[in-house]
Amino acid sequence: MKCLIFLVLLWVNTVYAIDAKQFTDQKQQADYESLTSELRCLVCQNQTIADSNAELAADLRRQVYEMLQQGQTREEIIAFMTARYGDFVLYKPPFKIKTSVLWLGPIVFLSIGLLMVFWLIRTKAQKKVEDEQEHGHQEKLVKIRRLLNEEEERS
Repeated sequence: MKCLIFLVLLWVNTVYAIDAKQFTDQKQQADYESLTSELRCLVCQNQTIADSNAELAADLRRQVYEMLQQGQTREEIIAFMTARYGDFVLYKPPFKIKTSVLWLGPIVFLSIGLLMVFWLIRTKAQKKVEDEQEHGHQEKLVKIRRLLNEEEERS
């Protein structure tokens, strides 16, 4: 019984093993590794298909492997994937009108955040100056009243 449990545990670990692919040359191997690290897992959305354990990522890895075995180039495979899944499948999408928000959005939000910080600092500094001026003005009024009161007492 212990032996059976041990074998089942060994089998469970092999379910998540790395895909072992056989390539005819080193260029295909390099292209496969490059493509799987450039294509985004559509399920995980923050992992490449090389890093993801999702079934869709495994299917995409298999598809890339098969297309490479058929002699297709990296560019043809990327064109096929983007035609099928859109620019979102690319981990680093190209700059286009559709993807401009992805590229320019962080810059816009950073700029707005910096402007807000500068505005808050400036507002606080102005308020501090106004408070100091008001405090100085109040001190002058107190001094004037005191001098007037002293003058009235002398008269």
